[in-house]
Amino acid sequence: METFQNLASLNEESVRLAALADLAILDSDAEREFDAVTKGAATLLGAASAAVSLIDHDRQWFKARHNVDFSETTRDVAFCDQVVERREALVVLDASQDETFRDNPLVTGKPHIRFYAGAPLYLKSGHCVGSLCVLDGQPRESFDDEQLRMLQELASIVEELIEARKARSAASIAAEVVASTPDAVIATNRAGNIVYWNNAAQRVFGWSSEEALGKFIEDVIPSSRPGRNEVLLNAIGTSRKVELIGKFFELEGRGKNGESFPIELSLAPWGDAAEGGLASVVRDISDRKTLEADRDNSKKFLDAVVSNLPSMLFVKDTESHRYLLVNRKAEDIIGRSAESMIGKDDHQLFPTRGAAFKRNDTLAIASGRPEQAESVFERDDGTLVNIRTTRVLVDGPDRPHQYLLGLSEDVTEIRQAEEERWKLARFDTLTGLLNRTSFLEHIETLIEDEASFAVLDINLDRFKSVNDQFGHVIGDEVLKILGGRIGTLADDDNQVARVGGDEFVCLVTGDNLRERTLRFVAQLTEIVREPIMVEGITAHIGAAIGVVFHPEDGADVETLRQHADVAMHRSKSDGRGEPCFFDDQLDVAERDRRRLETNLRSAVAEGSIKVVFQPIVEVSSGEVTSFEALARWTDPNLGPVAPDVFIALAENCGLIDTLGEQILRRACEEARNWPEHMHVAVNLSPRQFASGTLVETILGVLDDTGLAPGRLHLEVTENLVIHNAEEAFAQLTQLKQTGIKIAIDDFGVGYSSLGYFQTFHFDKVKIDKSFIADMEDAIAAKAIVTAVVGLAEKLSMEVVAEGVETIAQQDLLRQLGASHLQGYLYSTPLPGDELARYFTQHEADAAE
Repeated sequence: METFQNLASLNEESVRLAALADLAILDSDAEREFDAVTKGAATLLGAASAAVSLIDHDRQWFKARHNVDFSETTRDVAFCDQVVERREALVVLDASQDETFRDNPLVTGKPHIRFYAGAPLYLKSGHCVGSLCVLDGQPRESFDDEQLRMLQELASIVEELIEARKARSAASIAAEVVASTPDAVIATNRAGNIVYWNNAAQRVFGWSSEEALGKFIEDVIPSSRPGRNEVLLNAIGTSRKVELIGKFFELEGRGKNGESFPIELSLAPWGDAAEGGLASVVRDISDRKTLEADRDNSKKFLDAVVSNLPSMLFVKDTESHRYLLVNRKAEDIIGRSAESMIGKDDHQLFPTRGAAFKRNDTLAIASGRPEQAESVFERDDGTLVNIRTTRVLVDGPDRPHQYLLGLSEDVTEIRQAEEERWKLARFDTLTGLLNRTSFLEHIETLIEDEASFAVLDINLDRFKSVNDQFGHVIGDEVLKILGGRIGTLADDDNQVARVGGDEFVCLVTGDNLRERTLRFVAQLTEIVREPIMVEGITAHIGAAIGVVFHPEDGADVETLRQHADVAMHRSKSDGRGEPCFFDDQLDVAERDRRRLETNLRSAVAEGSIKVVFQPIVEVSSGEVTSFEALARWTDPNLGPVAPDVFIALAENCGLIDTLGEQILRRACEEARNWPEHMHVAVNLSPRQFASGTLVETILGVLDDTGLAPGRLHLEVTENLVIHNAEEAFAQLTQLKQTGIKIAIDDFGVGYSSLGYFQTFHFDKVKIDKSFIADMEDAIAAKAIVTAVVGLAEKLSMEVVAEGVETIAQQDLLRQLGASHLQGYLYSTPLPGDELARYFTQHEADAAE
């Protein structure tokens, strides 16, 4: 494969060299058009030297060079050869530091090149023959995209000059063809005098070229035939020639001997409005084009290049400031025709911006060097265009610095992109509110100014459940709507920002700060609590809000942030949806929480969390069928810590997976020693399902302890499905398939939904103790217990009533149909080493 690739590369280079040779440009004389481009490139790009470089087989040859002392180099040291090889622009800011060029003799010796930039030169055939380059003996720190674009545009001019030179050669060949064609070709000027006479014309008419040139056309094509020759002769000096182009005429010609003979003639114009005439081809030459005499090919070619430059170009007179030239791109950008602008100055054309444009012109004229300026131009249709213009003085035929040349670029898209990047850096893309960076900068400024202000730290409640249940698309829409609502509170004194997924902050400034902050908090709370409708779904979002004041609650950003976070977490833990203001008491509470977290981490690491067991009694037999494993922790300093406190803390600080596995393992190890008909129930935290390793952990513990899967009951709370229903049920299904029993705990106190029972078949439902405590006195509690028992019976689920403390509660639950009971009536939770005694005592009680 590599051999074929090398052959292909050699073939491509051979074709490229052939295309270069066809140009017949190597070792040709200097031409002012090329020299003008190199001089212009050096001037516009601020370089000491510039050159048009052509890469031959083994050398680099300069067609044009500005401040370059040599005309050619070997190809192996040519920077431009790298441009040809790569077929793309090359910029070397410091050649002495570049691995490719630092040992190059052009760098280490004379001319000691340090900076180089080259743009490739392509023929219309697609072959890269060389480059337009700028050089300098001094390195540069940068060469930006605009400078590179300008170099490439100048390179495109060189490409057109090369193609034009080739065209002129073709035109010379065409002249030879016309001179030797068997058809007579005659050209006249507008006065009717013959200005061209080919060899075939000499044979046809008998006059030599010296004799025919200058003759009046009627001497060779007389007007003896009325209505025919008159048409031709009148067309020569009038505008009626358009009527004749492309048509054939039968006319009479007159030879040198005076004899007339019939001819067939077609006409075509030559020249332009200032100088030209008609050319005629005698005999049948309908497909031939007229050779046009171009007295100033270079000028016309350059005019065409200027007209079609991809950048806006204009030329003004430096004294009158009137426009002398405007190219096509300028017409597009300005939105006016060149004809409407030529001969007028900016005051006449743009009354509101003329003075600014003239100031830029005057600055460039006064400095005598290229000057760049950017302005916003309003077109006649109201469109705003950002234009960046480089102005350069050019000498004219009448005086030095006669002309002011302007090369402009439309940088509107660049400025729009910069504005968009600025917005992205300063504003939240989803809600359009300020982002964290800009919000913190604003606070820093207020602190530097020693201003008083309040900061509200807002954390949304129940938003994660919206994301989990309905997806992130709905979640984003909820955030947009909520952000829009909160944003309505923003004004000169109040700022609003989104700083995280479901986190917002507000800044309140101005007079009567505390009173205004209280009103702001009330408005914010009301706004957040309003239901949000999205695609037929109603989302109920709350918020925990913490409030701090500067400087009372903190003198710097970090302190204020920490204290606002403390206040927000207190608001969240209170669970009432009420805002919380920071004070010393809150700070103490937060320090206590952090100390408790540190102690809990140590307890988990040391394995000092204990497990106790509370029996569950079967109603029909009165026998203990299982024990629920419960975690207990006694802090060395604080004493016993409530399970709901340290379990919630473990969930929030990332310890729940480790703690959950410890409790499960100890429960299984203990249950392994019980009678085989007895089961153990272990609670699972919703957070344990998030790890993705819960199933593997549980099955691993069963395998390590040897406990049969059928003896393990796992209890999950209702809010498990709020966190991630689909993933949770998938894991529960895997566990159930191994024989493990699944119970839903604390039913009725969370986000209850009968849809849970359609999604997943639970083995057991546990009625929360709050209903058991109230069912004797509260009709509603008794009705709920009755309904749950009836539902469980229909769904073939066991029912466990928690918190049974009295005989009356036991009897009522037996009447209602509960299958199992649990509570202090039967036993408090017992350590593992007391279970053997409990078994013995319970058997004795049952025997009596």
